[in-house]
Amino acid sequence: MYKVFVNDKPIILTSSLQKEENFPVYIFKNASINEILYRLKSDDLQGIYLYSTNLLNDWEVFCKNFRVITAAGGLVLNTDKEILFIYRGNKWDLPKGRIEKGESIEETAVREVEEECGITNLVLDRFLLKTYHIFYMDNETRLKETYWYLMKSDYQGELVPQEEEGITEVVFKNEEEIQKAFLNTYANIQMVYKAYLTK
Repeated sequence: MYKVFVNDKPIILTSSLQKEENFPVYIFKNASINEILYRLKSDDLQGIYLYSTNLLNDWEVFCKNFRVITAAGGLVLNTDKEILFIYRGNKWDLPKGRIEKGESIEETAVREVEEECGITNLVLDRFLLKTYHIFYMDNETRLKETYWYLMKSDYQGELVPQEEEGITEVVFKNEEEIQKAFLNTYANIQMVYKAYLTK
């Protein structure tokens, strides 16, 4: 199964006939991706299922509709098991950014967290999951594929938000504060957190 968010509304590409949500079902080979995107943006649809009989092949076909941007980021724990959050675009988010030429995905994840948060002493623990979302930039529809890693740090210094990236706050949050942040975050970020809890 692949879950791709459009403004926090999921397109769920699946080969399973089981439905967890009451979303309409489209047959992938008959579906118009542009029509689906239009409906998700303009209708009161909360999400859709795309039923596939060949998931890997259909995922490749799906991705060809977009310019794919690869990014990486981290869910960072401090010694108190608090999680590092950034505040950007009036939403709570986790640090992440695009891969640069010659970098590995892991190197990108660590660099982006360091740059966006002013943190050091990061230890890469394990891969959590990949998330996908569709966004619009320069009159082009793009698909962002983000690799997320669990990281740990004993950094005790001041956290410095990367203001040129639109980040206005960087803070470690405890469980209660995380739940409050989730009232104003993205669906993908909640998926990353769930992956951390279950892996």
